[in-house]
Amino acid sequence: MKDNILEFFVQAANKQDFTLDITLNVGGAIVTGTMISAKDYFEELSGTFEDGNEVAQNLSEQLSRAGESVESNDNAEAHFVHMKNTKVYCGDSKPTPSKGKILWRGKLSEIDGFFLGKISDSSSSKS
Repeated sequence: MKDNILEFFVQAANKQDFTLDITLNVGGAIVTGTMISAKDYFEELSGTFEDGNEVAQNLSEQLSRAGESVESNDNAEAHFVHMKNTKVYCGDSKPTPSKGKILWRGKLSEIDGFFLGKISDSSSSKS
């Protein structure tokens, strides 16, 4: 069962280009980052394959089209949440992955809870 409030945030992200720092509880893990629209998720994911070989470029084009089709389907109910700059915490260990701008996609129906804001890892802010 999906949380209606969380689905409302996802719909706002998908339809209004709204972003939101959020932390999710998913099956015992904590997923923290910035919620983005499905279109932005697919565009960013597509960009990771742009400069590759022919297969990678084909993937990039298909992902880009997927993002466009999500955006044009206004009445669709949301089934997935999309995030960028994501970190996943399991227990007391350091987040995985700990470096890079990580994109994340998860089923709304699998999320146990959430709070607004994201967890900042104090060890990664030291330069």
